[in-house]
Amino acid sequence: MQKISAVIITFNEERNIRRCLQSLEGIADEVVVVDSFSTDATEEVCRQYKVRYFEHAFESYVKQKNWALNKAAYDIVLSLDADEALSEKLRQTILNIKNNRRADGYFFTRTTFLGNRPVKHGSWYPDYKLRLFDKRRGQFGGINPHDRVIMHTGAKVKRAPGAILHYSFATLDEFYCQSGRFAALSAQSMFEQGKTINWGMLLLKTGWAFVRSYFIKAGFLDGKAGFTISRVIASSTYKKYRMLLKWRMENGE
Repeated sequence: MQKISAVIITFNEERNIRRCLQSLEGIADEVVVVDSFSTDATEEVCRQYKVRYFEHAFESYVKQKNWALNKAAYDIVLSLDADEALSEKLRQTILNIKNNRRADGYFFTRTTFLGNRPVKHGSWYPDYKLRLFDKRRGQFGGINPHDRVIMHTGAKVKRAPGAILHYSFATLDEFYCQSGRFAALSAQSMFEQGKTINWGMLLLKTGWAFVRSYFIKAGFLDGKAGFTISRVIASSTYKKYRMLLKWRMENGE
């Protein structure tokens, strides 16, 4: 049986981290937590479990997760966010993979909850995430704050059954706040990478974000929640590209 290192990055996650750690019991052979100097009880909760706990200054999601990856003792790594947990089906899937691994990386479905309700349509579902992988064959990349695992050329990847349960937003207010913060981070990343935008593309991307989530991906089947999610996604898209356009104009571009 191959051993697995679970890696988690945290900041003020006392509300979520216990659920995450409990879901890893009997699955992970070690748990690495990299915290960016929480001011709540995150560390206290983590110390109640058998974890290797580190503190490291946060630069970006991509850099922090790769730093955590380097702390993993085993080559096979399971990456979770502090507000995520393994479903029972996914726990069994990972146990099966440990006994008979046939790929370098595995995608799992992620189910996001809005309050206590799982969202089953729209841009949030199905949300496939590559989270179990051989760190010799891949690492984190992407545009901050939307990190993703990028596998090396030739690496074999598969989808596997079971869901990552994502308890990201207890209330709509939390969703609004995060969408605004992520829009600013995304705009900053795009600006630093030299990306450009114009008013026509800004409006097109905003409209498409809503149409894709609400109509094409059937967000309307989630009722009021589906409309709200699609509207906030469109609003976040507008804010992101509006900030980028503003900064480009200020730089005379």
